[in-house]
Amino acid sequence: QVQLVESGGGLVQAGGSLKLSCAASGSIRRINAMGWYRQAPGKERELVAEITSGGSTNYADSVKGRFTISRDNAKNTVNLQMNSLKPEDSAVYYCNANVQHWYSPVAGIYWGQGTQVTVSS
Repeated sequence: QVQLVESGGGLVQAGGSLKLSCAASGSIRRINAMGWYRQAPGKERELVAEITSGGSTNYADSVKGRFTISRDNAKNTVNLQMNSLKPEDSAVYYCNANVQHWYSPVAGIYWGQGTQVTVSS
């Protein structure tokens, strides 16, 4: 199995910054894509940003130019630097990873437990 542990959420004023981090551990041969999703109350979970093992990135239109995703393949970590935060960015943020295991050719999708980000106006 694989565990994803997130850190870095919290309360910040509009215009401020936060950095989220996620570390993956367990039975990992290789991690394909890693990403961040968020879910606000009453809304569906949505993709915020994702990054492939080769470093290609994809962002939701709502965060382009403000958020930056990065990863360290050697450490199995992914970060999300969030700048110019807005109240509408408030949500629970979840780390996601597509993992290839040593014991199976089938990749697994894993989620972190979520970390709360609250942006006050």
